[in-house]
Amino acid sequence: MKICSIASGSKGNCTYIETGDTRLLVDVGLSLRETLLRLDAVGLDAAKIDAVLVTHEHIDHIRSAGSFARKFGVPVFVSHLVRKRAEKYLGKTRSIEFESGTRLSFRDVEIDPFPITHDSCDPVGFAIDSREGRCGTVTDLGIATRLVIEKLRGCRALNLESNHDVDMLMNGPYPWELKQRIKSRHGHLSNEDSLQLLHELAHEGLEALVMAHLSEVNNHPDHVVRSTESFLAAQNVCAPQIVIGEQYRASCVMVI
Repeated sequence: MKICSIASGSKGNCTYIETGDTRLLVDVGLSLRETLLRLDAVGLDAAKIDAVLVTHEHIDHIRSAGSFARKFGVPVFVSHLVRKRAEKYLGKTRSIEFESGTRLSFRDVEIDPFPITHDSCDPVGFAIDSREGRCGTVTDLGIATRLVIEKLRGCRALNLESNHDVDMLMNGPYPWELKQRIKSRHGHLSNEDSLQLLHELAHEGLEALVMAHLSEVNNHPDHVVRSTESFLAAQNVCAPQIVIGEQYRASCVMVI
């Protein structure tokens, strides 16, 4: 199993997941050119990717999903509602539409799109199961519901939002209305809430952890590294590799 954060943040998101015989991109929120450059920079062959999965219709997640899929002749997995909303970005792309909460079979994997709380029309996270185990990705969620916890249990690899430090957000430059949106149940997960979710998900088989979608204004990678490492040291359950998803370059490819 492999996982790599190609881009993570409000200017573009893309995650590479390889499990079994299947290679996936979850969201393509960068330009097509930049996506291809970053994949190449970490030794990943864009032409070997089998499908694109879309979490929701915001531009930082879907910008080049359609153009990537058309260039390489692969399908886009997208919910019915998002497909209708995102015609501008998907166009004549070959789509495999799903209902949130309904599992799908694709090649040698099972894809489980589960609903999350965010201010978009039909946002989902994904749990992906193969003979190599489970990989999960969830960002852009205001709260970690019981369903989110249940869907992500048992993951070997996890891409998990840690968007903002609450003090930095509340004392920062954003207008009050935007601060309230980010903090709301339809906004983004704080560092503290992310660790509370990780507490629920930690198990001895968790081997790779990407802390994702960090705000450039209201967070700092050092905060996330320190708090995550401190949490993991204290719980004595698992010791995963930790990567901070970055906005301007791809992470290393974690192989587990």
